[in-house]
Amino acid sequence: MDLLANLALGFGVAVTPINLLYAFIGVLVGTLIGVLPGIGPVATIAMLLPTTYALPPVTALIMLAGIYYGASYGGSTTAILVNLPGEMSSVVTVLDGHQMALQGRAGAALCVAALGSLFAGCVSTFVIAAFAPPLAEMALSFDAAEYFSLMVLGLVSAIALAHGSVLKAVLMTMLGLLLGTVGTDINTSVARFSFDVPELLDGIGFVAMTMGLFAFAEIAVNLEKTEVHNLCASRIDGLWIKWAEFKQAFPAILRGTAIGSALGIIPGGGATLAAFAAYTLEKRVAKDPSRFGKGAIEGVAGPESANNAGAQTSFIPMLTLGIPSNAVMALMVGALIIHDIQPGPDVMKNNPEMFWGLVASMWIGNLMLVVLNLPLVGIWVKLLRVPYRLLFPMILFCCAIGAYSTSNNIFDVWVAVVFGLLGYVFVKLGCEPAPLLLGYILGPMMEENLRRALVLSRGDFSVFVTRPMSLTMLILAGALLALVVAPSIRKKREVVFQDEG
Repeated sequence: MDLLANLALGFGVAVTPINLLYAFIGVLVGTLIGVLPGIGPVATIAMLLPTTYALPPVTALIMLAGIYYGASYGGSTTAILVNLPGEMSSVVTVLDGHQMALQGRAGAALCVAALGSLFAGCVSTFVIAAFAPPLAEMALSFDAAEYFSLMVLGLVSAIALAHGSVLKAVLMTMLGLLLGTVGTDINTSVARFSFDVPELLDGIGFVAMTMGLFAFAEIAVNLEKTEVHNLCASRIDGLWIKWAEFKQAFPAILRGTAIGSALGIIPGGGATLAAFAAYTLEKRVAKDPSRFGKGAIEGVAGPESANNAGAQTSFIPMLTLGIPSNAVMALMVGALIIHDIQPGPDVMKNNPEMFWGLVASMWIGNLMLVVLNLPLVGIWVKLLRVPYRLLFPMILFCCAIGAYSTSNNIFDVWVAVVFGLLGYVFVKLGCEPAPLLLGYILGPMMEENLRRALVLSRGDFSVFVTRPMSLTMLILAGALLALVVAPSIRKKREVVFQDEG
């Protein structure tokens, strides 16, 4: 009964005109950036963070969430029709989706992608509604030691699931932790690593840093590309699938939804990991794995269901524990902090309208996305004809305005430029910036909880291993790290991410 009452509260919030408007804006922008290759939800959300200052917290989160799971929908359109994934989580959709389009089955591929995403979105939203409250209740019993160990587990998971080299992921995480120490020490009020620069006394600007690392760097990387988009010549006769195809795809949708809902919760996981895992699973359970890569409808249904489920359940650890599971969730944490809301188990208790309004808006947003993606597919494809050289000046201008507007200080624009150059260098070196961002977000929280735990235990470090929950999480973190650095696991991991690229 509590669940029904909470959902009624959430829908009461979500169906207000302003929240419906911003939910629509979010999924529309998400679809656009999913369709247009080379932008991505991280860069877009970083760019739009300043625009949320004047909005109520729940409205801001509804819009930003719509951008995230909307991008998962939009990316499938170009993956199927153009053989070009608009979003990273749609990379595996290319393998069978475009082959279906070349065989004259583009309509069936688009339809099963939309239906799978809708089903997965609705189920995963129910998972959030059902499992987030007990998880938050459990988290309320956590002390400082448990929170520190939980954040260690989160960072280790992010390192394990980051693209490319484990060593590079570790170094990027450590750099993020170091950047998080810049500013005034909360306990001693002593300036640390500010180098007598007044603007650094409050730390490095989160919005400026993320804009540089993701938006500015993404622009620089995309300007190097000279790809020509070859639109699929096949005509889309209808946007529905035959009953036989639906029966073939539905088990894959169920499996994709289950695996996406589970992997989205894991720190470092999310839509991309879920999509690859679902595709691998479909090949394993198929009677004839040789069909994959040649137009197997399960190769579209499974990953598209998984990426949308993973995108939405990744909100669970962010909202209930305050632990971002990926770069987008780190930006969501930043959005909450901007609105003076501390993410964690108290969110559900102190801001029930925000939490349940966000949950209810996901059902509404998923329905909006089906309307946007199927009937308007022709419009989305035409957008691909817009040359990137015409798009990037507008994106760059919006980023600069957004960085400046955070504190009306040109210093933040220069911070964005510096981190843009760093982000470009990271890309060239094969270093993923997401672990850096997670380290930057979690670092200050880890330091605070470490100090608090040691104060309460009078400097006794054994507090982290004498408390059962803390010890369990540290053991899990150690085991995960040991698995990742094991030679056999490391080789398999490198092969997976090489194939992904």
